[in-house]
Amino acid sequence: MIIWLLALVLFVCLGYMGWCFGAIRVAGSVIGVILGALLAFPLGHIFAPIITATGEKNPVVVWLVGPFLAFLLVVIIFKIVGFAVHQKVDVHYKYKEGDLRQGLWLRLNQRLGVCLGVVNAAAYFILISWVIYAFSYWTVQVVSGGEAAWYVKLLNDAGKNLQSSGMAKVSAAIDPLPVDYYRAADIVGLIYHNDLLESRLTHYPAFLALGERGEFQDIGNDKDFTELRQRQPPFMDILNNSKAQNILNNPDELKEIWGIAKPDLVDLNAYLKTGQSATYDSEKILGRWDFNPNAALNVIKRTKTDITPQDLLRTKQYISLSFSKTTLVATPAPNRVAFLKDFGKIHPATKPNTAPTIDIQSFHGTWTGSDGKYQFSFPDKEQGGTLDAVVEGDRLTITGDVYPLVFDRE
Repeated sequence: MIIWLLALVLFVCLGYMGWCFGAIRVAGSVIGVILGALLAFPLGHIFAPIITATGEKNPVVVWLVGPFLAFLLVVIIFKIVGFAVHQKVDVHYKYKEGDLRQGLWLRLNQRLGVCLGVVNAAAYFILISWVIYAFSYWTVQVVSGGEAAWYVKLLNDAGKNLQSSGMAKVSAAIDPLPVDYYRAADIVGLIYHNDLLESRLTHYPAFLALGERGEFQDIGNDKDFTELRQRQPPFMDILNNSKAQNILNNPDELKEIWGIAKPDLVDLNAYLKTGQSATYDSEKILGRWDFNPNAALNVIKRTKTDITPQDLLRTKQYISLSFSKTTLVATPAPNRVAFLKDFGKIHPATKPNTAPTIDIQSFHGTWTGSDGKYQFSFPDKEQGGTLDAVVEGDRLTITGDVYPLVFDRE
């Protein structure tokens, strides 16, 4: 209903304006609208420096506003040209032709203006339908219940009317936006309506390195933000949260996130739904790993068959004190970064009857290898700077340090 009402208003108003302004001026508008729509995105980048100079940092806003300004500029130029040509023709018939020819021209100009006004209305209707189609694809996916603002509800209703009326097919046929725009909307909508998928998202191999950054860990550890997400508030409430704003106001970080996500949007969507990644599952080392003290102790028992009960007890205490919170993160190519975190080193007590001190360290290194057999290199680590590793199912065993390190996939 909204779409057909919009069409009726456009055709009546612009048809009447065609009658009033005449064929030449309306022709300038029609040409401007068509060329403006074709040139909006190719010319939109020209306005990026101007938009950023106003203080806008969000690259998504810059990307959207630039084509809009380019469209307006092209339309305005052709409207000015149309008015200028109309003025010259009007002067010619008014002062250099007779009354009969002037009257015939005015009648032709008005009637042809109505026809071009209808064409102008059709161009605007298709263009507005595409705008509704492109934006409602996002807003429909990030609305929960009836808590959306009135203008979002109106946009969503218009988007649904596009589908039911068939105009969505026309909008899709002229759509200049890349398919990644819509794939990203599908992923955002999926996560918005399923907050438990956030945990799966943080385990996606492409995002492992990002997850080690302080700003993302702050979001993950923020109880208020977690509770906000679980309530599924209006999407803008999430975006306006201070933790989210710290990332949204950092254009370099947004570009980096998009650069990482863009090549894997199809695989990421499938991973969120199934927990399986066709791109990364073949590399067994990738992921987050938690230290398993009991498994590590079993490895020691198997490899040191002559260990005494006293030494075994001391080893168990050492492992428990040093590695109880140790984790390992291995990220995919091309960087193949490894993070060994909360790795403890015990310093013996300097005085009798006092507990030893534990120095907790984290190391940043790289990994190499494939097919379940790998090597880690941690240049800053004093002992075992290069470590051998084997992955069997969901278990990772590292040797080459003072004690073997056994991890389970998180």
